[in-house]
Amino acid sequence: MIRGGLGGDRGSVAAEFAIALTAVAVVILMAVGLLGAAGRQILLQDAVADAARLASRGESGARVVGVVQAAVPGAAVQISDSGDLICVTASRTVSGIAISARGCALAGGW
Repeated sequence: MIRGGLGGDRGSVAAEFAIALTAVAVVILMAVGLLGAAGRQILLQDAVADAARLASRGESGARVVGVVQAAVPGAAVQISDSGDLICVTASRTVSGIAISARGCALAGGW
């Protein structure tokens, strides 16, 4: 007996499942990366705010940078004066996503 067609649908469900599973895995990996970056962003913003307060009180630049890098290792930190404010800016790349935060405090403020 001769079968008609090109072989039917045998194996098509497995192929569709493999494609769908790959797409789901990519979406999950992207979501995990974004959540990790968001968590680091929160840590970085909090550390920058603390560092700005320390810098405004006259702490050394090494101590200010140390506070930020203790919270987010590898962060690039800049300290600047903006009139009456002392500002600390930090940035880092997490999972291929660039994050940055800026915090300012009144100079000489307690």
